[in-house]
Amino acid sequence: MAAIVIFVIILLVFFIIISNFKIVPQAQVFVVERLGAFNRELHTGPHMLFPFIDRVAKKVSIKEQVADFQPQPVITKDNVTMQIDTVVFFQITNAKLYTYGVERPIAAIENLTATTLRNIIGELELDATLTSRDTINTKITVILDEATDRWGIKVNRVELKNILPPREIQDAMEKQMKAERERREKILQAEGDKKSQILVAEGEKESKILKAEADKQAEILRAEAEKEAMILRAAAVREQKILEAQGEAEAIDAVQTALAESLKKLNAANPNEQVIALKSLEAFSKAADGKATKIIIPSEIQGLAGLAASLKELTKE
Repeated sequence: MAAIVIFVIILLVFFIIISNFKIVPQAQVFVVERLGAFNRELHTGPHMLFPFIDRVAKKVSIKEQVADFQPQPVITKDNVTMQIDTVVFFQITNAKLYTYGVERPIAAIENLTATTLRNIIGELELDATLTSRDTINTKITVILDEATDRWGIKVNRVELKNILPPREIQDAMEKQMKAERERREKILQAEGDKKSQILVAEGEKESKILKAEADKQAEILRAEAEKEAMILRAAAVREQKILEAQGEAEAIDAVQTALAESLKKLNAANPNEQVIALKSLEAFSKAADGKATKIIIPSEIQGLAGLAASLKELTKE
């Protein structure tokens, strides 16, 4: 019987020890109370509690968390009621403040987000609300982070998930967007036609310019060709005249040379006066064959003519 009691006591002590041995997982913090008052925070790893004195009051996750809140009705500055739902990204940085700072922290964040959103949207008109998401997100984030700091919560980011204006506003916006798209389409089409006409005109202009330049070049080449031909013809005529002049000069030179040679041979033969007179008579006959209307006959030739007549008479006898 005593052994059974000892065994039960040992089993009870072991159970108490095991039940007060705590292992804190990664990214969690345990808040420990001793006799109902905050004692300490247990971080990642094994820990031992005092039996019947210490207890884990709250297990807090320090990972970043996401809270997706339901759409909240808000009114813009121009009295348009719309539904906006938000998504809040937050992280618990102080487990003690999170445990004892506020009752139902998530509900507190939701209500604080709704009131802050109403205040911000109430200062904006509909168009500004639809086009200022980043500004609204930044303002809500700053306000929530400052307000939740005393709760041990760090608000990292707030996003407007959906902005739902009334149905009639949506219809009007769709019509406006359709009209704007049609207007832009017409503008783009007109700009396209304008650019097309400009390109066609520029193409025609370039074509005319190129054609004019081609004609100009052709005229220049034609004129240069004619100039070259005239130069070549003139050069040919000049060469021909030079050759003719050279030929005449050579012919005259040959005649003079032949005459000089004949005179040399005549002098070498030592002619008498009758031969010289006869040569003079031949030269005179050649001169008389010309077109001159008047001929002056030297006296020596007249004597020779008489001599020639005498010789003719003697020949007849």
